[in-house]
Amino acid sequence: MAFSAILATTVSNADLLAAETARQPDIVLIMADDMGFSDIGCYGSEIETPNLDRLAGGGLRYTQFYNGARCCPTRAALLTGLYAHQAGMGCMEPDWGLPGYRGRLNRNCVTLAEALKLTGYSTYMAGKWHVTNQTRARTPAEKETWPRQRGFDRFFGTIAGAGSFFTPHTLTRDNENIDAEAKDDPAFYYTDAISDNAAGFIADHAKTQADAPLFLYVAYTAPHWPLHAKQSDIEKYEGKYSVGWDEIRSQRYARMIELGIIDRRWPLSPRDNRVPAWKDLEDVELPTNVSAALKEDSRTISQIMAHKMAVYAAMIDCMDQGIGRIVAALQESGRLDNTLILFLADNGGCDEWGVYGFGWERLLKNGEPSGTPESSTSYGPSWANPSNTPFRFYKHFAHEGGISTPLIAHWPAGIKARGELRAQVAHIIDVMPTLLDVGGGEYPPTYQGNKIKPLAGVSLLPTFRDDTLDREAIFWEHHGNRAVRAGKWKLVANGETGPWELYDIEADRTELHDLAAQEPERVEQLAAMWTAWAEQSDVLPMNPNRKPGFQKPKK
Repeated sequence: MAFSAILATTVSNADLLAAETARQPDIVLIMADDMGFSDIGCYGSEIETPNLDRLAGGGLRYTQFYNGARCCPTRAALLTGLYAHQAGMGCMEPDWGLPGYRGRLNRNCVTLAEALKLTGYSTYMAGKWHVTNQTRARTPAEKETWPRQRGFDRFFGTIAGAGSFFTPHTLTRDNENIDAEAKDDPAFYYTDAISDNAAGFIADHAKTQADAPLFLYVAYTAPHWPLHAKQSDIEKYEGKYSVGWDEIRSQRYARMIELGIIDRRWPLSPRDNRVPAWKDLEDVELPTNVSAALKEDSRTISQIMAHKMAVYAAMIDCMDQGIGRIVAALQESGRLDNTLILFLADNGGCDEWGVYGFGWERLLKNGEPSGTPESSTSYGPSWANPSNTPFRFYKHFAHEGGISTPLIAHWPAGIKARGELRAQVAHIIDVMPTLLDVGGGEYPPTYQGNKIKPLAGVSLLPTFRDDTLDREAIFWEHHGNRAVRAGKWKLVANGETGPWELYDIEADRTELHDLAAQEPERVEQLAAMWTAWAEQSDVLPMNPNRKPGFQKPKK
């Protein structure tokens, strides 16, 4: 029977996989941190990512895959197959005393590791956890929200969400803090450590459990601020960004159209109105802290900002090099062909804080350029805007710039297509059902005596064959930023009191033509869908102290 005829039958996804693969596949799930939609080569970037490009060339790239807008919510949804609020992580780490905003994963969800262990997988994690507010736990009870207690057999990484790449805090091996190991090693660089430990887990597994399937979650902190990179990687990009953010955006936009990542009908969104044109940068009035720092530095503002983007590019380049080592470990162990590798990002490029990013005071104090261990800087909306080409807005927001992520799927034994694009609308909540489908597992209704909430996502397995997905809508809420997408229509608002905006995403994915005034009935219908979802998913009542940006609970 022809493959197309097989697809026409009513056999299950699991039956199809049984025919296509000899054993349960290994699974490697890789996530970048604060990386924009256009920041890797196969999605239009000038940054060199040959390993990711090869995975894309041998598999699939998704053009309408969505994340949860921010670090904690995306990670919670990725790990559980639920919307973040259902898992207790609707905001960030603070515990607001509301079911959807407890600042840690609750016990009415299961993680990917817990679910896959039920079907025989050995489970490993390297990288950033960031789904608990118990980051400095000492007692066993306080570590109940750590990776080893949520299903992972082995763990190397950080419990907290951000920090130095040279001396990261909350660095942990299994359940023990090892901050001192990084501080005592002058060659330590966190991205490399994540890659090398991930590759080591694969090698160890092949030696000791060769017949068992492997699940490996690799959660990089690159290219999240602070801008820290090895000098050898930075040198590759010095001078590349002297053309400025306007030219880089234009170049990326053209490449994305050529690659088929975006539709040429969607115009490039305007430059963020807070950001000056690159050609005018030397003549504009600068913030006081930036001006003060420049007086103590021999470089111009253009040179410093170009250097910042060079460091950012170096961080992604180093991550890609590490992914190459992970792939090599799979190849060396004979497991690559039957390994599903997924690569994605947790949110769009980050505009924190200020037009030119933060860290100017430290530059003034220490005279340290971005990238060094002594520096602590970000690149701000000036460069986050090109990272999110062609979209508007950033991490934290529910407009396309905040929630759009690359997704690469590579699986030689299970995906027949090579180098194809997939335009199906999909969401981070779909990863859990997909991996259970691939691994032949079942989602448990109860786990360790706790009732588990039903899955919110759907399996992406049909999209491997380019079939459609059966779903009505997907939803977002973070810091009051809200959205719902149903078919081609998207309703979105900034903040709890911001007005609803309506976009036809098929015709206008860069969200330049608000149709809310022309389509009041559609706005009302979609808003009602969002409210019904929010009431059912622990979004309401909302965090009572919610404001844009980082907030601490009121005492």
